[in-house]
Amino acid sequence: MEQKAVFRTAPWWMLIARMILFLLVQLIVAAILYLAGHSDPWAESARWWPFAVLSTNLVCIGLLYVLFKREGKGYFEFTQFHKESILLDLVIIVCLIPFVMLFASLPSQWLAVKLLGSYEKATAMFFQPLPIWAVIVAMAFPITHAFAELPVYFGYAMPRIEQAAKSGWFAWGISSLFLALQHITLPLIFEPNFLLWRALNFIPFALFMGAVIKLRPRLFPYLMIGHAAIDMLLVIMYLSL
Repeated sequence: MEQKAVFRTAPWWMLIARMILFLLVQLIVAAILYLAGHSDPWAESARWWPFAVLSTNLVCIGLLYVLFKREGKGYFEFTQFHKESILLDLVIIVCLIPFVMLFASLPSQWLAVKLLGSYEKATAMFFQPLPIWAVIVAMAFPITHAFAELPVYFGYAMPRIEQAAKSGWFAWGISSLFLALQHITLPLIFEPNFLLWRALNFIPFALFMGAVIKLRPRLFPYLMIGHAAIDMLLVIMYLSL
């Protein structure tokens, strides 16, 4: 009975799992820096957030594998392409690209100006230089991200919360909200306006992606690929530092 109860609550725990894992990895990095004698280990740990993403993604992929297997399902069942509608799906994806880019960029830029004075200040706090070896290792994070973030919130949590709460739109709203809020601890920088910027800037993007997946689930694999492409731009930004 206890094991069944754990799996019934798993979708709810997965909503906050990534936020907690980001924080745990940053704590570990800060502890290592402290032991190495760094004068401000917490501030220094923030620059290593790509490793928090990579580590969290690997853990989440493992958790999803276990959770799906527990239900007698495969991890890739919801990420399969549908051959009978592939042309229509591609047309829809092409039409959605401008909206995805809009929701991924404009809210972030607008909020950065309102909360921090400029987008450049926000990105300077977020994108801090890393050694080239670290950037090369971090190049794996967009690939793992595609198989972790959207699958956690919309592939696993959303349909199960919908079943439990008897409300599809509630499940969509709460899953989208926590996808956005996870960024508070990626990285956790104790500056109120930066925290608010991180908490709010992905809400429009999360709501949009969640709505697309809810209304047309067969677009899921295309959105995963697109998500990886967007994240690869972050790696390119690091290479330019």
